[in-house]
Amino acid sequence: MDISILVGGQAGDGIKQSGVILAKIFNELGYRVFVYDDYQSLIRGGHNFSIVRVSDKEVYSHNDHVDLLVALNQDTIEKHKWRTKEIIYDSDKVKSEGKDIPARSWAKEKGSQLLRNSVFIGAICSYTGIGLEVAKNVVKNSFHKMIDENMEALKFGYGSVDKKYEMKKIGEPIEVMTGNEAVARGAAAAGMKLYIAYPMTPSSSILHYLAKNGEKLGVTTVQDENEIGVANMAVGSCFAGVRTMVGTSGGGLALMTETISLCSQSESPVVFVNSQRAGPSTGVPTYTMQADLKFVKNAGHGDVNKLVMAPGDAEESYFFAAKAMNLAWKYQIPVFLLVDKQISESTFSVKVGNVKKEEPRLWDGKGEYQRYKITENGISPLAFPGDVATAKGTSYEHYENGTTTEEPEAVAAMQEKRLRKMEALKEEMKKGETVKVYGKKDAKVTLLTWGSTKGACIEVANQLGLKVVRPLYLEPMPVWELDKHLKGRVIAVEVNATGQLADMLGIKERILKYDGRPFTPGGLRKKLEEIL
Repeated sequence: MDISILVGGQAGDGIKQSGVILAKIFNELGYRVFVYDDYQSLIRGGHNFSIVRVSDKEVYSHNDHVDLLVALNQDTIEKHKWRTKEIIYDSDKVKSEGKDIPARSWAKEKGSQLLRNSVFIGAICSYTGIGLEVAKNVVKNSFHKMIDENMEALKFGYGSVDKKYEMKKIGEPIEVMTGNEAVARGAAAAGMKLYIAYPMTPSSSILHYLAKNGEKLGVTTVQDENEIGVANMAVGSCFAGVRTMVGTSGGGLALMTETISLCSQSESPVVFVNSQRAGPSTGVPTYTMQADLKFVKNAGHGDVNKLVMAPGDAEESYFFAAKAMNLAWKYQIPVFLLVDKQISESTFSVKVGNVKKEEPRLWDGKGEYQRYKITENGISPLAFPGDVATAKGTSYEHYENGTTTEEPEAVAAMQEKRLRKMEALKEEMKKGETVKVYGKKDAKVTLLTWGSTKGACIEVANQLGLKVVRPLYLEPMPVWELDKHLKGRVIAVEVNATGQLADMLGIKERILKYDGRPFTPGGLRKKLEEIL
């Protein structure tokens, strides 16, 4: 079972919410879901659509062609009729072939045009053979007002369309969430107590989610005046012993780069979430790209110690966010979670598990406190204001006690101390999983990818008998593991214009996409068949 449904309208029509509600309905029956949201940078008007893909197997990407098109406006027909022959549309707003429902006039008569979303949700449930009671329960939990009216709208839509499929319960539901929600919850599970951000699409919903759910998660949320203030406030909160995460996109991270160097020098364990969008500059702010890799890898002046992690979906984002928080505090370095719009704002089926807060190396209270004590592995003990110690932090090169120095021997010793932390981190990485391998392990052709492009690559590799190799860490790059798997013909698959990971690893053959949209399995397969 693998069904795709596209719902389209304009900004303000509630398209995204409809997609999420549908995902939750299918989830109740035990199906796995993926929802891709496409919207313009407009408050009202323009064209929005969501593609809901439902399967009895794990899914991480959407299809180009869909089984059903649901149109709330004429634009949806004109832009997407090529995708399918099965169409349901609002006959008050749309002219088309297919099944017409006078949803707008019916909803207006009942008191709110937004009710037409529930009309079409009911129609989709009838089309896919889902019982009306399942839909009613999900919709009741999705709205806080006009419950009775929405129930009536569901029933009207349900009775307007004939059944095409018979989707029965195949398993138990799991959680449904966006990548940004997963990041927020994973970091909170590992002890995050403070989230600081200035709104910037597509990271903004982390801020919104934590502001709404902070009390339940035990997280305080702060919206500062700009990204420079955000990053510097985070350094101060970490100095006070508070586990802190900040979130932004490429343009905001550009403003934080001086503070990234400060984090490295002062050994401040700040977690940075960079949700990539299409650039350069403002670019296409509501669309996706994987074009910040080189920027994040090299962000900050001087020899900056950092860790960069790249999850490939919402479930990984949950666990990676928790691990980022723990590793930042263990090694006292800035850690970057590199996601993108495709992960941040898409909706996934997610199995969350137990993660734990790992305690950093704290000062034992004996003798004089040396904030930057030179140790074998480079990790110094931590004390915070309020402890029986003078807690220090500095942006200047320093002695072990934190006082500034320009003496050559001391400068070199501290540089070497910080580098030893990275060597210790690499040794820890070598004991765990740093690279994922999928598909046919002995294939003659390997697809090299990272981040959100995982889903399309795995699906196509399984169809064509290829292998997929995906590094989970991008700095330090786990070359010790990649070298084992990048044999034979290697083709890099990335959503950027230059092949940034391919450049780093010396891969010449590339399939690149840079129109702001992610790879779909069909689009990637077509490109591969042209060159294989």
